[in-house]
Amino acid sequence: MSIEAKAFLEGGPDELPERIVPIQPPGTELKVPFRGGYEHFKATSRHEETAQGRLPVYEWWERTEIAE
Repeated sequence: MSIEAKAFLEGGPDELPERIVPIQPPGTELKVPFRGGYEHFKATSRHEETAQGRLPVYEWWERTEIAE
């Protein structure tokens, strides 16, 4: 049985549908598709206590647009 790694997202658009997301594989950057672009989050050394347990915090740092 494998346990899926998850992260807690901090910052970025208030309208993001999820603040707890899977991370595959865990690393230093996470790219979340949102409204025609990507929200980029970087891993921090902090953790957040959530209903799903203690998760690493990924902090928003930029948005990029998807080229059409």
